[in-house]
Amino acid sequence: MSRTRVAVLFFILGLIVLPLAVYVYFALGSPPVAVADTPFPFEDRVVRVPLQARIRREMPDSAPIQPTDENLNTGAQIYQDKCEICHGIAGESSEIGGRMFPRAPELFAKHGKGAVGVSDDPVGETYWKVKNGIRLTGMPSYEKALTDTQIWQVSLLLSRADKPLPAEAARTVGLAH
Repeated sequence: MSRTRVAVLFFILGLIVLPLAVYVYFALGSPPVAVADTPFPFEDRVVRVPLQARIRREMPDSAPIQPTDENLNTGAQIYQDKCEICHGIAGESSEIGGRMFPRAPELFAKHGKGAVGVSDDPVGETYWKVKNGIRLTGMPSYEKALTDTQIWQVSLLLSRADKPLPAEAARTVGLAH
């Protein structure tokens, strides 16, 4: 047999064997699918890179409503009702959020960059995440559960987590007692 034929034969076998091996790997339940499993190498980058590109492309530039006391207080009520269970409140982590993979960020706690929650993100980015959710993270889409105004209200609240909030909103999210 000529070298060319051998090369073609191995190429064709590779086209058949490699997908079959991948299928068997998945069908036998071998990939890391449990929260406690060690993730695949580069797993976070595989998801994060296209996610960030899509958010940058689709997020609104600015909020159509203002961060008034009424909007921030309403945003705090929405946060308490929909978000607190996974993201916690100031000074109180969420047990559920801490057991997710990836871990749900604490939105009223300082993180490695010194910012509080997502207050260092553009408000349009937070709006996009709340509206659309994020696959493979446990973050649901609230597009059908909240009105557009309500999504903006909670997004504005989170964008101001590092600033003084109205007393009612501060109490609701654990910043004042």
